[in-house]
Amino acid sequence: METYRLQPHPGHPPRAVSGVEARVIGRDDNWLRLRWRIEGSGELVVPKFAGKGRADGLWETTCFELFLRPDGGTAYCEFNLSPSERWNAYDFAARRGGMAERPIPREPVCTMRMGSSFAIFDATLPAATLPDTDCAMGLTCVIEEAGGHKSFWALEHRGEQPDFHDPACFTARLAAPSGA
Repeated sequence: METYRLQPHPGHPPRAVSGVEARVIGRDDNWLRLRWRIEGSGELVVPKFAGKGRADGLWETTCFELFLRPDGGTAYCEFNLSPSERWNAYDFAARRGGMAERPIPREPVCTMRMGSSFAIFDATLPAATLPDTDCAMGLTCVIEEAGGHKSFWALEHRGEQPDFHDPACFTARLAAPSGA
């Protein structure tokens, strides 16, 4: 599986974090598995364990996100995944428009592991909640460091302000599941 090097938004550079990579690490009939690796994690703020369940505002601290836009349309879905084990999923009819909560049949699994100079965040999403066609994919994250300093990481940035909903962020691909 391809590894994607995320870029910090130039208007919000990190302090100690020196790099973030994201990739799909596996997919089967039941689950899609994703991994983000943060280099230079010495000042990383990790949200406290809160137990599984939906929550809004996860992007206000360290949070990892997946965006999927099926080919040929403007509608897309967003998955917010927190080291606290909280999560949320939304559908959008168009860029930032027509937002609705996306149904999920089983809760995602979120796991954060801290090393001495790096951190790894793994997320597993139920395959039944994903589009069953080829998709443009955006892999993003908000990284909070000590003192409330935030950086915004995506495959690409175009605007003066960070905007993970910008189609420029959807430069990766997620193929339809085999047999779809």
